[in-house]
Amino acid sequence: MTPLIDPLPLAQSLIRCPSITPANAGAMELLESALQALGFRCTRLPFGAAEGRPVIENLYARRGDQGPNFCFAGHTDVVPVGQGWTVDPFAASVIDGTLYGRGAADMKGAIACFVAAVARLGDQHRGSISLLITGDEEGRGLDGTQAVLRHLDRIGEKLDLCLVGEPTNPRELGEMIKVGRRGSLNGALTVLGSQGHTAYPHLADNPLPRLVAMLQAITALPLDQGSDHFQASTLALTSIDVGNPATNVIPARGEAKFNVRFNDLHQGADIEQWLRDKFDAIGGNYELVVEISGESFLTPPGTLSDAITRAVQGVTGKTPELSTTGGTSDARFLKNYCPVAEFGLVGQSMHKADERVALADLEALTAIYHRLLQDTLAP
Repeated sequence: MTPLIDPLPLAQSLIRCPSITPANAGAMELLESALQALGFRCTRLPFGAAEGRPVIENLYARRGDQGPNFCFAGHTDVVPVGQGWTVDPFAASVIDGTLYGRGAADMKGAIACFVAAVARLGDQHRGSISLLITGDEEGRGLDGTQAVLRHLDRIGEKLDLCLVGEPTNPRELGEMIKVGRRGSLNGALTVLGSQGHTAYPHLADNPLPRLVAMLQAITALPLDQGSDHFQASTLALTSIDVGNPATNVIPARGEAKFNVRFNDLHQGADIEQWLRDKFDAIGGNYELVVEISGESFLTPPGTLSDAITRAVQGVTGKTPELSTTGGTSDARFLKNYCPVAEFGLVGQSMHKADERVALADLEALTAIYHRLLQDTLAP
């Protein structure tokens, strides 16, 4: 008989593991033990050491040998604590019906709910259930979900549907399912000139007017007006630096950094070319370094989002919005392997001091995940 699991004690135990990226701090061992008790075959997948990076602990666990393989994806790593906490961020305190701790919302609480949901389902289901859990979602993501998916592909392991337990709900549980995400591009622009005395500007090449013109060229007009499922793309300047302590020296360089969040009307390479065209039109010597951390993607509304919606409606009575707002998540990697959507806890406190989740939401999310598994894997 499958043991029942209360999501609260498991969430508390996970929160008490101070697994700030890239540290594991016992979180994977704890989760592995809970899953083995439920009949899962667990495979630990550490990556990063061969590339000279810190070792990232990952876990892939599966119960069952047949398809379809329903996968729950998530991460045990958390962001640094920061300032302003009124409770111990790793004590997992329960105060007035609320669980406090780093990772409570993002996303150790959701992982605990999924394990509890599997326990309530028992072993009477068709197909397979799997978990893909990484320790590198809050970091660069190089040795986490991407690396695990490449490994699964090499050994012929197939995922058929995937739910990521990110905290998708803005205010109340049941408001929002993420069915896609915008792409993200980080740009670092350096405009080069030659240093000189401000009294003799004709003897110098001041890069700053060109830097200002280039930034004006990429921010003057919106990139687009949005699409059927996405809001308009945005470009945000994040830093402008000269590093010039003198008032009588024309600097030799000026630097700016920016981030572009782009919808499904664009691809990262197209955004990069657009940037270079704008900068080339201004002219002069410049360097542009671009990092595309993810392309935009959309899982069209259908089987997966319908099943999640039915589960949410059955537990909360709400009809969730199908949204593509917010930042990036590991769904940007999973979408290349199977249909993927995201649904988890309320995200108001994630990455903040006193991160927290209502105990009632832990129970409700467990019930939602349970219904979803019943719906998709009914015998």
